[in-house]
Amino acid sequence: MNSFKQYCLCLFDQELMPTAVKVAAVVGTILFLINHGSAVIKGEMNRDRWISAGLTYIIPYCVNIHGQYVSRTRRR
Repeated sequence: MNSFKQYCLCLFDQELMPTAVKVAAVVGTILFLINHGSAVIKGEMNRDRWISAGLTYIIPYCVNIHGQYVSRTRRR
């Protein structure tokens, strides 16, 4: 449980955030275009799709922070 709490704190760590934001922007945009690009073009984006689109950016951010957290933990 303690490691989960530490991970949650790392989500807002100023040292880890810049890399995670860059990764989320690139990976999230690629995934957004794959999963929602045609719906945007057709004007078919609804509330549920926008929520899903938000997760498309949040998940790569969390995964990147997790990788940095594990790497930091192993170095210590």
